[in-house]
Amino acid sequence: MAPRSIDYGNLMHDAMRSLIRRVLSDVEANGLPGEHHFFITFDTMHPDVEIADWLSDRYPGEMTVVMQHWYDGLDVAEDGFSVTLNFGDSPEPLYIPFDAIRTFVDPSVEFGLRFETQEEDDEPDADMVEIDDTDDGDAPAPEKRDAEIVSLDKFRK
Repeated sequence: MAPRSIDYGNLMHDAMRSLIRRVLSDVEANGLPGEHHFFITFDTMHPDVEIADWLSDRYPGEMTVVMQHWYDGLDVAEDGFSVTLNFGDSPEPLYIPFDAIRTFVDPSVEFGLRFETQEEDDEPDADMVEIDDTDDGDAPAPEKRDAEIVSLDKFRK
């Protein structure tokens, strides 16, 4: 029988997803405060992601959405959230499970989370999140800033 050990990596992922759930639940109840806004990058191929076919065709693998000026119907559940976002004057409903999220960034306060996966172990640790190819309708391009990133690689065996 193998010795029991504490899986800090998965515990950190659970804590980070809980933080995102709490933030989005607060936004659901009270709206986005001040200049806060979110860049959320997620795995479009995750089996529980629900997005329009044209979006999954355009973003095979990964997509970044922006919650800032216009969003509607934010509904936060235990395992994920649904929201309607505007893509070039076309409102589209999305469902994003929390375990499909790869990065969650709030550039207004230089905060960011990155979920590392086992397959990425050979890549160097990231010290910032760079957001490209966002399409949130008529919103101006946000100012890019460095973000604090929590890397879980140091907790893995």
